[in-house]
Amino acid sequence: MSPHAGPKPFDHEERTMPETCEHLSAVDRVTPSARGCEECLKSGDRWVHLRLCRSCGHVGCCDQSKNRHATKHFRATGHPVIEGYDPPEGWGWCYVDEIFIDLPDQTPQVGPIPRYV
Repeated sequence: MSPHAGPKPFDHEERTMPETCEHLSAVDRVTPSARGCEECLKSGDRWVHLRLCRSCGHVGCCDQSKNRHATKHFRATGHPVIEGYDPPEGWGWCYVDEIFIDLPDQTPQVGPIPRYV
């Protein structure tokens, strides 16, 4: 390939998923920001499942919910790791590496969380 031919087109088959998450250092002990999806509670919307940002404690709704507030929080802040949070489920997801991770600890819920499924 000539140096002037430009970059090689992205080939989805060549993309490899990481086997480990390089963002575990961003996982902190946090205090949940709300007893449900913070934005949905303010707007009166419903959620399916909750996700907890392990960088700052923001509670947002999952991607199965119509508003997808957890993913919107990641895009706005770059905070990479969330925890499955209703109830605490012991798993995490790294948005950057697109990989499930085992979390070193689970965040306890602060009071009862309403169910909106």
